[in-house]
Formats: sequence, structure tokens, C-alpha cells
Amino acid sequence: MTPFVLPHTLLGEGPHHVVAVHGWFADRDAYAVVRPDLDLSSFTYAFVDLRGYGEAMGTPGAYTTGEGAADVLALAERLGWDRFSLIGHSMGGSVVQRVAAKAPHRVRRLAGVSPVPASGLPMPPDRWGLFADAADRPANRRAIIDITTGSVRPAAWLDRMVRRSLRRSDPKAFRAWLDSWAVEDFHADVEGSTVPALAVVGALDPALGAALTRDTWLRWYARGELTELPAAGHYAMDETPLQLIRTVEDFLRADG
Repeated sequence: MTPFVLPHTLLGEGPHHVVAVHGWFADRDAYAVVRPDLDLSSFTYAFVDLRGYGEAMGTPGAYTTGEGAADVLALAERLGWDRFSLIGHSMGGSVVQRVAAKAPHRVRRLAGVSPVPASGLPMPPDRWGLFADAADRPANRRAIIDITTGSVRPAAWLDRMVRRSLRRSDPKAFRAWLDSWAVEDFHADVEGSTVPALAVVGALDPALGAALTRDTWLRWYARGELTELPAAGHYAMDETPLQLIRTVEDFLRADG
């Protein structure tokens, strides 16, 4: 496993450094809606593209959360960030937990947005088929987005989300990532962690909601917290951006 420096966008001039990692469906533009309203005087954000996404499409790799964590640490080294906080959405929530497990002394605070638990996400065969075939079937991607946002979002928004996903992800890498974030169980590596860890979930998300988070995240992180956003599903960055910003940045500021 050879880390490489992830393509990234730097925003802000604040003393509190934050690495933001996207989820399975999109590259770093998954955070595009929230960027204009971030507190850039308190924080400096690095928004990254994991291997197989955005500017890292075509980059070879194993496409695993462990490899992604090593890449995040390599970027932090390049930036000269000795200590930093982490934000991870969905699959990215699994990646940032790997970072916290590898280098807990370097992580100030950890925030997961609809984070995949460190135990993975077991699925029944029919649901697994829906996800496994999504790499090559846009209709599957649309169905997943629709289901995980409560089936209440406009059709045009669902279509736009699918177009972005197809444009900004490599199908082979997309499929390979699934076998890591959904299957691998590394919860023993984070159990008992004292890193302050916030999970933000959407009430409309039937898969990665409050109940699962209480049974996983809050059991494993000694300083774990949970916030549920009533009007959000799985994509709070798009669905409730201002509420998400306030929730996460207030948590990060609590570090002092």
C-alpha cells in the first residue's frame, strides 16, 4: 500500500485544520453547497478526492478505507498539519475513523455525517445486489439516493445527484470501494477511543440513522455524541446545509 497525495481544495485561513472526506457517490464536490458559508477565519479546510474520484479518477489502488486513511495522513504530512480534525460523509465516515484508529494522537475531533460504522454495513442479498450493480446501472444509483433520503426529494434533484456521481467516479473503483466500507469490520480498533466523536444523522435515512448509530458509534467512542437532523436524509450537505454547518462547526469549536 503506497500512499499518495490526494487531490484537494484548500479553503480558509483559520488555525484549526480540518480534512473533509466525501462518500461513495461523489468526489469532493459533495461539499460544494456548504463551502460558501463555512467559517474560514476559524478553520482551514482541505476537501479531498479519494482514489477513483474526481481528479483522482484513474489512480490505481486497492480502494479500501485503510488505504484511504493512509492517503489522508500523507496529505496531512504534505500540508504540515501535525494535528487536525476530520469530517467524513458516509463511506468517508469509515475512512476518517480509520485515520483516528491509526493516529489518534493527531486527531483533534472527529465528525461523521451519516457515517458508515466501523463494523461495516451488512445487507440482505437483494439490497446487496442493488448496491453492487450500482457501478454500471444509473437506475440503481438513483434508487439508492431516493431510498436513503426518505423518497421525498424532487425527481430533478435525484437525477442531478446521479449525473454528478457518474461524472465524478470511476465505475471499477466505485465497485471496489463497496467491498471495503460495507464488509470490513474494524470496530475493535476504535472501541474505547477517547477522540471526541460526533455523528450527525438524518431522520429520513432508513439505513444509517440514529438507532444504528447508538448501537455502534456511541458504544465505541468514549466521548461520542449524536445529533439527528429532522429534515435530512443521507445527504445533509445538500438537504440541510446550514443546519449541518452549524452543528459540525459548533462541535469543532468545542475543542477550544
